[in-house]
Amino acid sequence: MTAVLPSHDIEYLNIKAPGHQITAEGGVICVLVPSYPLPKGFDQEASDLLLRLAPGYPDVPPDMWWFDPPVRRTDGVVIQATEAREGHLGRQWQRWSRHFQPGQWRSGIDSLQSYFALIRNELLKAAPGGS
Repeated sequence: MTAVLPSHDIEYLNIKAPGHQITAEGGVICVLVPSYPLPKGFDQEASDLLLRLAPGYPDVPPDMWWFDPPVRRTDGVVIQATEAREGHLGRQWQRWSRHFQPGQWRSGIDSLQSYFALIRNELLKAAPGGS
């Protein structure tokens, strides 16, 4: 399988995620963003971010994302739905189990830019003092 993304996703990644890598593994497109910057309140300033896009993307919404090294809050509170570890691309990743609600992903409108906005929002909510 060749890892192919829509041109607008490639353009977005080239601007917002320098050094990203796009590969295929197990029938899914893997987008690895090295040193993804984290908001304040976590135990590190950045972590590698992995997106796994199912066959049919962008008509099929993305689901979940992964960090390596694992992301933890500075106050020690466990972040909900991040306890699982999974092996992908020869590494162990912390899975952030987050999902779109039905109808929330709009095929033909939403893109990786939308997904990165969701990830940023979830990180801000998970940080100490987040809502």
